[in-house]
Amino acid sequence: MIKVLLADDHAILRGGLKEILVRNLKSVECGEAENAEQVLTQVREHPWDLLILDITMPGRSGLDILADLKLLRPDLPVLILSMLPEDQFGKRVIKAGAWGYLKKESAPEELIEAVRRILAGGRYVSPALAEKFALDLQGNVDRLPHEALSPREFEILVMMGSGKAMGQIAEELHLSGTTVSTYRARIMEKMNMSTTAELIRYAVRSHLVD
Repeated sequence: MIKVLLADDHAILRGGLKEILVRNLKSVECGEAENAEQVLTQVREHPWDLLILDITMPGRSGLDILADLKLLRPDLPVLILSMLPEDQFGKRVIKAGAWGYLKKESAPEELIEAVRRILAGGRYVSPALAEKFALDLQGNVDRLPHEALSPREFEILVMMGSGKAMGQIAEELHLSGTTVSTYRARIMEKMNMSTTAELIRYAVRSHLVD
């Protein structure tokens, strides 16, 4: 029996993932979690074979808890499934310890391929993301300003770049407006920028948003 934990704050998506896995893999048992704390509890209490984890969830993000997961279960494979840009978040999550990265808009066949490869002990990234890693290893990619940001800071930068207001970001991340404003201030300081408009233009120019 393959035990897979599905972590996403949308019940419909979790249900769809479960249906795809059960239909295409033999002997699959799925558990569910809708926020980071539930994920950590489930990982402490049950022996999962794979965790499929969303980045953007209420409270702490999926990227935030990767370090905790590595301490709890160093051998637990984690496949990140997200709507966020692969070329930026993909590299971050792989470097943070995830075994693969997949966009939510990917075809079910690609999800199954990724799951099978990871369960067999491999890693899964798209050809485009693999090429970016190869360029990094060759030393052809300079460190960019946004790479100095923490996972949550980078997440908020991307949301700002996509045109979301501070109140909307706070609501989606289940944070207070004050907390989001504090993150924005930290982002501007680390990136040596003085206005929100500068941050938004940077995110667009750097292709951090679709």
